[in-house]
Amino acid sequence: MALIETRVDARGVAELVLNRPEKHNALSAQMMTELVTAADALAADESVRVVVLAAEGTSFCAGGDLAWMREQFEMDGETRRRESRRIAEALSALAALPQPLIGRVQGNAFGGGMGLISVCDVVVGVEGAKFGFTETRLGLLPANIGPYVIARMGGTKARAVFMSARLFGAEEAQSLELLNRVVAPEALDAAVAAEVAPYLTCAPGAVRESKALLNALAGQVTPAQVDMAIDALAARWETSEAQEGIAAFFDKRPAPWADPKPE
Repeated sequence: MALIETRVDARGVAELVLNRPEKHNALSAQMMTELVTAADALAADESVRVVVLAAEGTSFCAGGDLAWMREQFEMDGETRRRESRRIAEALSALAALPQPLIGRVQGNAFGGGMGLISVCDVVVGVEGAKFGFTETRLGLLPANIGPYVIARMGGTKARAVFMSARLFGAEEAQSLELLNRVVAPEALDAAVAAEVAPYLTCAPGAVRESKALLNALAGQVTPAQVDMAIDALAARWETSEAQEGIAAFFDKRPAPWADPKPE
């Protein structure tokens, strides 16, 4: 079964849909491979004018798939680095889309899901959704998503949430510039449609060239930054903290550094 679905309507509006709702759209190896393939196909399709990144189910994306993370326990460093590159490649393919990319965030997003939000040009999220860079709670780093997160938020705003694993709501996500608009769940589709509509009055080639110019002027994520992030995460996996944190998570017990909850 395909974990990424692509639909294109007669207007040239494409939907790129995360379709693993039973796992809260957690990013598996298959899912990330399919994301790259789907994004590359949309990028090459000149009839596509706008892309909407959406998700099925109650969650937008819970981050990395637990089974995929568990498999990395048994990998050597080079294999782990290669696996780690999967999410970097998926984010890079989405960031490279020449069409405007609009995020439709209907639920919670954590970890890798925050990376997906960060590569969108415009993001509409719902009231009540929760967000967080949860990696440090596991002894890991928000590394592979980091270049795209910093490019979107800027370093100053990222400092408030990037390292603490603190969960925050949609309104704070908007103040941090992760979301552009926050709406009631029943108003989400109309709000996304309102973001799409202006592009359909514009010359498609001019929109693509405007996005390319904007990226060049604003500064794009570089291959060197991506490689730095991959290396940082690969090195972090070798630490006792990472091993203990992931083991505690799978055992459903507190990590050794976790402050006990007050009685």
